Amino acid sequence: MLVSDFDFTLPEHFIAKQPLAQRDASRLLCLSESGDHMNDSLIRDLPKLVKPGDVWVLNDTKVIPARLVGHKPSGGKAEVLLLEPSDETHVWHAWGKSNKPLKPGAQIIFSDTFSAEVVSRNGKHIEVRLMANDVPAAIESIGHMPLPPYINRPDTEADKARYQTVFARHAGAVAAPTAGLHLTAKLMAAMQNAGTNFAHVTLHVGPGTFQPVQVENMSEHIMHEEAYIVPEETAALVNQARLEGRRVVAVGTTSLRTLEAAGQSGTLQAGADRTSIFISPGYHFRMVDALLTNFHLPKSTLIMLVSALAGRERVLSAYEYAKKRDYRFYSYGDAMFVPNLESL
Repeated sequence: MLVSDFDFTLPEHFIAKQPLAQRDASRLLCLSESGDHMNDSLIRDLPKLVKPGDVWVLNDTKVIPARLVGHKPSGGKAEVLLLEPSDETHVWHAWGKSNKPLKPGAQIIFSDTFSAEVVSRNGKHIEVRLMANDVPAAIESIGHMPLPPYINRPDTEADKARYQTVFARHAGAVAAPTAGLHLTAKLMAAMQNAGTNFAHVTLHVGPGTFQPVQVENMSEHIMHEEAYIVPEETAALVNQARLEGRRVVAVGTTSLRTLEAAGQSGTLQAGADRTSIFISPGYHFRMVDALLTNFHLPKSTLIMLVSALAGRERVLSAYEYAKKRDYRFYSYGDAMFVPNLESL
């Protein structure tokens, strides 16, 4: 298939630039299990979608304030987006931006007590050594939340809470697992009362999730790589559910990618690893029976993933339906509930 097969028109006003006042007030478009119709609902009605014995899998990664804005000693502006730490203490893989390329040895000043030195450079990818008395505290204090580029506004103090799930535990992501942003402790308790079992995985979402696919032939696309962890208790819950014919529901595409990457053998494997799995139409799902997900960018790997689950024509039809009913798109937008329709 071609990347252009997953294109659609989305006027700017559909893009949610701010979160709603209440997390669970977002709308929810539900595809039927037969794949032949759609229902308008609300996130707070998720307990009605629960089937007793379900396992809903959450990505508990925590977004770090990874965007560091500073200047060079000459006064020129410089910006660093931290990606992930290297094996060397306080050295990070990052993206760098400046009026001139940031060369090895370049200094970047973020505050009187926090700075960085460029260790190496390969295009926009750099390695930086962060320098402060307490580097993690300096990142938390000085860093900005790395909002997606399509939100196109400065981050605010409110984003530190709202661009973060209520169940975030393990710091390391530079983008939020956005389907999880809708959930509240009260809603999750109601879902548990309806028969849900919650399980956790950790996949540290990288900025590659927002990068456009640069090739037209999908088979030529090289997926970005991300680190993940599947706990023993999650593997046990998911494997038992599959043995007993109970549903496994991924909350977000990152949870789904983790489950499928760690379940290629047909049994979910516990442990830590890295994945560059690219899920597109024709993929056979081994772990996941349904997906809760936001609306995604045109021609993105994420809309291809959802299309693998429900079919390209159904997904694009659902997106057109959503536009006609003024659903809000992308990270701070509304959501879809998508059953696995690959065999229909």
